[in-house]
Amino acid sequence: MPAESTASSQLRQLFSDEWEFRMQEDPLFATLCGDHRYDDRLPSVAETDFTRRLARMRTFLDRARAIERAALTSEERLNHDIFMHMLENEIAETGFRAYLMPMSKTGGFHSSFAELPEYVPFDTPKDYENYIARLSAFRAYAEGHIELMRIGMRDGYAPPRAVLEGVVDSLRSHVVEDAARSVFFRPFTQFPDAIGQAERQRLVGAGSAAIMNSIAPGYQALMQFVADEYLPAARADVAASSLPNGRAFYEHRVRYFTTLDASPEEIHETGLAEVKRIRAGMEDIIRKVGFQGSFAEFVTFLRADDRFYVGAPEALMKEVALVLKKIDGELPRLFKTLPRTPYGMKPVPDFIAPYTTTAYYFPPTGDGTRAGVYYVNTYDLKSRPLYEIEALSLHEAVPGHHLQIALQQEIADMPNFRRFGWITAFGEGWALYAERLGLEVGFYRDPHSDFGRLAYEMWRACRLVVDTGMHVLGWTRQQAIDFMAENTSLTLLNIENEVDRYIAWPGQALAYKMGELKIRELRALAERERGAQFDLREFHHVVLCDGCIPLSMLEAQVRSWLDGR
Repeated sequence: MPAESTASSQLRQLFSDEWEFRMQEDPLFATLCGDHRYDDRLPSVAETDFTRRLARMRTFLDRARAIERAALTSEERLNHDIFMHMLENEIAETGFRAYLMPMSKTGGFHSSFAELPEYVPFDTPKDYENYIARLSAFRAYAEGHIELMRIGMRDGYAPPRAVLEGVVDSLRSHVVEDAARSVFFRPFTQFPDAIGQAERQRLVGAGSAAIMNSIAPGYQALMQFVADEYLPAARADVAASSLPNGRAFYEHRVRYFTTLDASPEEIHETGLAEVKRIRAGMEDIIRKVGFQGSFAEFVTFLRADDRFYVGAPEALMKEVALVLKKIDGELPRLFKTLPRTPYGMKPVPDFIAPYTTTAYYFPPTGDGTRAGVYYVNTYDLKSRPLYEIEALSLHEAVPGHHLQIALQQEIADMPNFRRFGWITAFGEGWALYAERLGLEVGFYRDPHSDFGRLAYEMWRACRLVVDTGMHVLGWTRQQAIDFMAENTSLTLLNIENEVDRYIAWPGQALAYKMGELKIRELRALAERERGAQFDLREFHHVVLCDGCIPLSMLEAQVRSWLDGR
């Protein structure tokens, strides 16, 4: 075996050093990755910590630039390029001080922390002690974020009011008078058999104390801060371009989330063209089912007809489970390699359900001890039509997020920053592409379900229009809501939640459609070049075999495959 080059050893050491730094700085992420050395800690969130991390990231970037790229193998060059891409984006993001706005009604540290019981281990007394240590640290963690937000208010980083309305109610659910009523108490209701009764009593007592002395007052402090200070200081407008250096910040967000050099105006025009194309397909289905009326009247019919809705959360979960089981059986027709890691499904937790989207996916832990989870929102069942279930499930579970992320985590010899990394344009682009794959294996036979598929694609196309519209082109929140109501079949609650998500998370929503368009473009290229020899399973293998990568690098990989290299 040839000796490792100096450049290779430098690269390997750089990856190791940066990953260790990342694990130490973000213990919650470390736990998600299956690294349990820091399971008793929370991240430090003072602004000086972000400044310190920024300086360290720049030293890692300098080390990467100093490596002789030509001396690396082709796989190492890909690792090097992705590392540079991700690090440069993270440095730019930190430089724009986006961390000064860490919460909204659509997500943030306050809601992600409440998911802690879902992914930390509970196998030994030490696991419980680690969990209790984190609960005990939450009050200081919350106060640290409050200080960040006060700095943000002082320096012009107040969030739009629209994304804070409802936050107080979501926080209130954690301010309990009885520890047993807290979502954080759940692990203390069922212990492994190996933990004895006396130990259980001790842990229950310590956990209850942590909930009452840290969790409840921490959320109480957040609730009071939002009500008394943050909401009154919130901006009336919604544009990211209103922030300090806002136009540059949004342009960075466009590049960060799409990995493309496209201007907001260009993406806006792409969105309008896609909306027009998809709308024609939806109109075709309306004619196909014989509906006598306008597009708006058909959407009203879909929103009102009881046949498209269930009356109980359990019934919705059963409908979703049936779709998942059907698609599981079709995956070998589409893929050469399937993940070993399973997935499950759960309802979205009550404390966040009214304020979040229709569904979302939570990835497995990297150590193989926790499956992936597809969360289904069972709140307000009249907002959860059955004709959307096929597209939604194929996106969030398989062949969408779970299949792609689990395969990525299982790739041998891949550096950790890639095994657990996320590039939104690839990951969300793939999941949107996966919705369409249902057409190739017998899904969407009911025209209403096919209309739901197109409505979901339209939803992502509308994002290109309304995200850019609100953040740089002067659109109001109501304009965005009206545009989506005119062109999609989403219920008004879902539309409002979605628009508020785009306001709170500038640019992220652009990644879905831009990524899907690139994957479809590359598939069309492969079909043209391979002709009758085109193998869909092989194409999917090429797309997925490197995990999440920027779209330009994905194109290079596909073209290399087509050229036989």
